Amino acid sequence: MPDKVVLAYSGGLDTSVIIPWLRENYGCEVIAMVGDVGQGEDLDAVARKALHTGASKVFVEDLREEFIADYVFPLLRAAAIYENKYLLGTACARPLLAKRQVEIALREGADGLAHGCTGKGNDQVRFELAYQALAPNLKTIAPWREWDICSREDALAYARAHNIPVAASSDNLYSRDRNLWHLSHEGGPLEDPANAPADSIWQLTISPRHAPDEPEQVELGFEQGTPVAVNGARLSPAALVEALNAIGGRHGVGRVDLVENRLVGIKSRGCYETPGGTLLRAAHQELEALTLDRDLFHHKQQVALKYAELVYYGQWFTPLRTALDAFVEATQEKVTGAVALKLYKGNVTVVDRCSPYSLYSTNLASFSMNHAYNQKDAEGFIRILGLPARVQAMKARRGTPR
Repeated sequence: MPDKVVLAYSGGLDTSVIIPWLRENYGCEVIAMVGDVGQGEDLDAVARKALHTGASKVFVEDLREEFIADYVFPLLRAAAIYENKYLLGTACARPLLAKRQVEIALREGADGLAHGCTGKGNDQVRFELAYQALAPNLKTIAPWREWDICSREDALAYARAHNIPVAASSDNLYSRDRNLWHLSHEGGPLEDPANAPADSIWQLTISPRHAPDEPEQVELGFEQGTPVAVNGARLSPAALVEALNAIGGRHGVGRVDLVENRLVGIKSRGCYETPGGTLLRAAHQELEALTLDRDLFHHKQQVALKYAELVYYGQWFTPLRTALDAFVEATQEKVTGAVALKLYKGNVTVVDRCSPYSLYSTNLASFSMNHAYNQKDAEGFIRILGLPARVQAMKARRGTPR
């Protein structure tokens, strides 16, 4: 039985009831770690709540710049998107939160770690794989896999019985996770994929039909694959994403409604808002198309699929992810330049793109015939490329000999 446990604490329904539950069932000291990854909450109030419900200490950690620079931007450079839609907003925050939780546990002499993830979701895997990679000697406690609470309604009843104030109610059972990169909505009516998301669930983005009637143009500057500027103004990583969230949000950009395959084998439905990330993804893709040669660009698309899967599966602290980062870093050496996007009622279109390392040659791409490309060379190229097909056709015509 651990004597001192560090809990990854958000102040939401699940973690709010975990502090008294740990004290009742383990008799241990509970230290709360609140990671600020840009959830936009009053974290001083969250800390007071943790102390009120039994935490001995609360650490509020400002992780916003580290989150964007060291976790989000590597995803962006890798072009990692899970199942073609999910920009991994929740998944990429978990390893950072777990890392800081472990650092505090080791500093405070704790012998246990706890989280509020359910036994049906992905986040339990993400937290615990990070724990195992960073502090395998610490005991992990996952209350949702131990207690008798079986639903959010049960958790609400426990909170009421213990005088714990929570924002959730039986009339508002959405489970939300917010950070600088995105806001997710799950649960409640969204559990039925036949239910369209209500207009009221969206919080970062305006409905496209209510967006401005005039389009807005925004220019994004990159250096070696990393975003550094918006409309010519250099910004820190967190400030840059905040600015783009505001720009994209007011034009209804970045909404996704998807059914995804969880790591544990369950299909789940969620609605995600990633306005700034959607703009960055569109611009980065255009800049890569301009600066990467064909074979590298195509192979990197395959790497992106694996990278996204690793992050979704919670395998951030692994040799493979580190090795893939090294490959991605090499591909980004010349992904420098600017891309202008036009935003209009939920849509994003590319206006222009430029780079000092552009591989695009107007002389070669032009339909005008000139000496830069000898068309007669194409005949031999096509003959060699088509050789296997001609051999197959001749064999089929004559009949394959025994």
